Amino acid sequence: MSASPMEEFIARYPATVQVILQKIRAVIHKSAPKAEEAMSYGIPTFKLNGKNLMHFSAFKEHIGFYPTPSGIEKFKKELAVYEGAKGSVKFPLDKPIPYALITKIVQFRVKEVSAQTTPKKSTKAKS
Repeated sequence: MSASPMEEFIARYPATVQVILQKIRAVIHKSAPKAEEAMSYGIPTFKLNGKNLMHFSAFKEHIGFYPTPSGIEKFKKELAVYEGAKGSVKFPLDKPIPYALITKIVQFRVKEVSAQTTPKKSTKAKS
């Protein structure tokens, strides 16, 4: 069986960074078990009900985590110690990665995306 695109992406990094990326991946899977893995914008992405839940990536000195602007806004107090932008945050590689915070952000995004997604109505005629 060949590696998934996400596994191939993670394998490009040094072993220490691979461990972090795999743990983030596992945290997302645990917090969003119905989310699907994908690659979007060239980086690992999780989608729920066809919508982007979040993205993540690795850089020379940090992990980029992209939970959309709403995910950043909701946790802005906890994220204030990190560099970031409207829809992203940088977790420095020389500091502990806040996996518990990532879990909370993912759980928030799951609720948010689930609330935005209404089940499709059946197109079958009622008899």
